[in-house]
Formats: sequence, structure tokens, C-alpha cells
Amino acid sequence: MRRHDFEPGKLVIGLVLLGGSAAYLAAAAGRWHFPAYVLLPALGIALCVSGAVSALAVSVRRRRELGAEPGNREPGRSG
Repeated sequence: MRRHDFEPGKLVIGLVLLGGSAAYLAAAAGRWHFPAYVLLPALGIALCVSGAVSALAVSVRRRRELGAEPGNREPGRSG
């Protein structure tokens, strides 16, 4: 079985969507009342955070791959 890379951006957006679904479910059951228009900005913010987390993960992964190759050293370091 092929291993997949961990993608934290998908985890972030999945948790936000799961939370939004739980909020709608609680509102439908009459247990919690909230203004529905709050979820749209929350989704937009979650998409921005997810993109930032994904970009950070890609940069960390790229840096690790470059550092693993022999002969690649960080600039300014001797040795």
C-alpha cells in the first residue's frame, strides 16, 4: 500500500466543516441557537488558515528534502 504525505491543511478545513455541521445539527435539534450567517465568515477564515498551513507544510517538506541530500548545506555554514 502506498503511503501518503500528511496534509495538515486538509485536516484544518475538515475539522472546521465538521464543527459547522455539528452546529447546524445542534440548532436543528433545538439545543443551541446561533446566527447562521456566522458560519460563512468562519468558513472563509478557515480556508485562509488552511492555505497558510498547507504552504507552511510544503515549505518544511521541501526544506527537509533538500537537507537530506548529501552536499547540500545551508548558506553561511561551514563544515
